[in-house]
Amino acid sequence: MPAATAPKPLQRARPAQNAQRTARAPARRAVAEVQGETPALRLLALLEHIAAREGPHSLQALSDATALPKATMHRMLQQLEGAGLLQREGDGRQYGAGARLRRLAESLLLNSGLHGARHQVLRALVDELGESCNLTALAGGEVLYVDRVETAAPLRFYLQPGSRVPVHCSASGKLFLAQMPKAERERLLRATPLEAFTPATLTKPAALAAELARIEREGYALDREEFLPGLVCVAVPVPVPPSATVATAGGVANGQRAALCLAVQAPAMRMPVERAAQVLPALRRAAQALAALDGAAPARSARSKGPRTPTSSTPAKPAPRRPR
Repeated sequence: MPAATAPKPLQRARPAQNAQRTARAPARRAVAEVQGETPALRLLALLEHIAAREGPHSLQALSDATALPKATMHRMLQQLEGAGLLQREGDGRQYGAGARLRRLAESLLLNSGLHGARHQVLRALVDELGESCNLTALAGGEVLYVDRVETAAPLRFYLQPGSRVPVHCSASGKLFLAQMPKAERERLLRATPLEAFTPATLTKPAALAAELARIEREGYALDREEFLPGLVCVAVPVPVPPSATVATAGGVANGQRAALCLAVQAPAMRMPVERAAQVLPALRRAAQALAALDGAAPARSARSKGPRTPTSSTPAKPAPRRPR
């Protein structure tokens, strides 16, 4: 009589099943990031997903991160690329921000509803320091002047909002580079030649890397006549307000990475490099004031929505009379 075969324990299959469920859980959370009630909102959600992470992004990586089928993702990417919001990069199989999307971001910065309040912070800083001050953002491989207030001193370097300066030889540009992940920084610098604008410009990758390490360590950047002869500049990042922190499936995006920099510029004869650090306390106070404006904006927007309550200027309508 053959020996009875002992039944296989069913418990051994559970760890594998649990592991599969655990592996699928992040994908389910990521899917919510590209959902929307309409196709347009789903495309917008995909743009937000791409903008919140270091790029460029491949079709496979985006499909894996969002748990969307490759065919669906490919169709969405084609639509965004056709609209100029995304563009192919690298070997043609990677996607990054397109020219139209960058112009949109720059226009929002230049024409923000916070422009007036930010301008007043810059004006107060210029009154305190007596030198020209500017607010900048990174635009591709250049630094964009979002706003600027000039000093009243007769000797000054005139640059208007909308001006662009190189990223590798400006204080703000080096600050943006210093806070980038290494791979992203190297990719940007490969496409941006280290052109010498003055004898002081850092044109060797090793020298620039050492400078960026110092900036990351000390939290501010200097332009030691690297862009224009006789011009010295000091820049600090505008802190990211807590309300701007974006939670994602992979962690927290933009938690510490500043999108704006605040800088003061002056002729070297009035602000020698040796004394440039003396402006840091005032510069950092102004940067905190700018961050407070950005943090307060969502709260004001939220308060502006919702039902309108009657006030003395908007009396409530009387209730209709009941028929007798």
